[in-house]
Formats: sequence, structure tokens, C-alpha cells
Amino acid sequence: MGGLRFHDVSTLKKFAWLSVATSIVTIALKLVAWWVTGSVGLLADAAESVVNLVAAVIALIAITVAERPADDDHQYGHSKAEYFSAGVEGAMIFVAAAFILYTGVERLINPEPIDSLGVGLAISIVAAVVNGVVGTLLLRAGVRHRSPTLKADGKHLITDVVTSVGVVIGVALVWVTGWEFLDPVVAIAVGLNILFIGYRLVHESGMGLMDATLPEADNQAIEEVLDRHRQPGRVDFHELRTRESGKWRFVEFHALVPGDWSVDRGHDLVEKVEQEIHAALPHSHITTHLEPIEDERAYNDVHL
Repeated sequence: MGGLRFHDVSTLKKFAWLSVATSIVTIALKLVAWWVTGSVGLLADAAESVVNLVAAVIALIAITVAERPADDDHQYGHSKAEYFSAGVEGAMIFVAAAFILYTGVERLINPEPIDSLGVGLAISIVAAVVNGVVGTLLLRAGVRHRSPTLKADGKHLITDVVTSVGVVIGVALVWVTGWEFLDPVVAIAVGLNILFIGYRLVHESGMGLMDATLPEADNQAIEEVLDRHRQPGRVDFHELRTRESGKWRFVEFHALVPGDWSVDRGHDLVEKVEQEIHAALPHSHITTHLEPIEDERAYNDVHL
């Protein structure tokens, strides 16, 4: 296994730095939009971008840690560091949501006028476009490189775009109708929305840390490979277990073959099966155990 390949790590770091730079730019734009308008809706939008920056820095650190090769203390590598990043990002979203909800409720109780909405909306739209482009790039890179960190970062930026669109619509309604109470209402809606997103990120991170099985489609692909090699009464497989850690998939199973087969013949079969699983599911680390199909002891540990 040995961690991420160098060119993968280099690419992931470039995307992580892009996320950091994007967060800094969008924070600056959104703070200017809030400063010229005084809108708590736009302030809520800026607060979420501050979380984006913190999350982007954490993501960069996580990718750096995850690249380390396996060692005596971490014999399966350090790839789970990426799940900590996604979890921390989700927790940071909770903090931002609490701030946004407090600010929105306070402004709802003590309303204040807002100014220069046209300028503020224009700046927010520019920030949303920047986030949308970069978020899409990060999400695609996360899927391509099987990086939970980049996927979480990309989802967060896309969520920020959705938030910005909602804020722009809400503040635009304030501009058109003069109903200033809509501004804090929009801020509260933003806070509730990102609370849900934070919950999803923390849940996904927890599932990775708890060694949840691979997605159903991946498990099915493994079963299809095993089915191609099954021979009733002669060759079978059981005790299939799977999990994932960052970009890596871990697969283990027992291969049952006739007891009179030579070690070479059994090994050849297992090697062929492993090669086909690797072809179907790249970045797989496969562990197998060879057993005689006639031996009752081979079935003592069947429990999955």
C-alpha cells in the first residue's frame, strides 16, 4: 500500500492550496459586501467563508499527514487522517451556524436599516461564482483521487454557493420590497441549512473512522469476481470483509479449494482473483486466506 503516490499527493496539495486561496478571496469579497450594506444575511454568508478557510487549512494538513508511508506504529498507513479533516470541517460548520443563528435572531429582535444593496449583491454574486467554479473542481478531483478531504471541501464550497444564492435572493427581496425583516430571516435560514450540512460531514467522517464497509456497488463488484471462479463443491469463497481508509479499499476473504491441490495451484487461483479485483477496484489492498474445502475447521469462523 505505502500511502499515496507522489504525483497524487502533489496534485491533492495543489487543489488544497487552491481551496485556501479561494477562501481568502471570497472572505474579502463578502466582508466588503457586508461592510457596505450592514446586512446580517451577507455577514452570515461571510462567516461561512471563514469556516471554509479554516477547513481548507485543515484539509492541507490532513493531506500532508495522509501522504506519509506506513511505519512501525501505523502499519496500514496514515490515510485515515483525511477523515479527521472532514470531521473537523463539520464541527467548524456547527460553530459558524451558531454564530449565524445568534446574529440573525438578534437582528430580528433589534432591526437596523441596510444600505447600498446593489453594490453588496454584485460583490456577493462574484464571490459565489468563484466558489462555484473552485468547488466543482475540488469535488471532481476528490472523486477522481478518492480523497474524502477534497470531496468534503468541494461539497462545502458548493454549499456555500447555495447559501450565497439564497442570501442574494433574500437581500434582493429586501431591496425590492423594503421589508427589512427578511434580512435576518435569511440569515437564520442560512444557519439552519449549514447545520444540516455539518451533520452530514460529521456522519460521513464517523463512518470512515468506524471502518464501515465499502459502498454496495464496490461490494457487488467483488462478489461478481468471486462468482466467476466458484465451482460447486470444489472452489468457494467466504468471510468477505471490506472497509475503506481514505483512497484505499481494504478487502479480505477466505478461499476454499480442494485439499489435494498443490500450494502453487491454490496460490495461482488466489493471485488471479486478486488481479481481477484490483482491475475492478483500483487502490485495493487485498488479504486472502487459503483453506481446504473439505475441512470442517474451515467453516468454524463463518459469521458474516
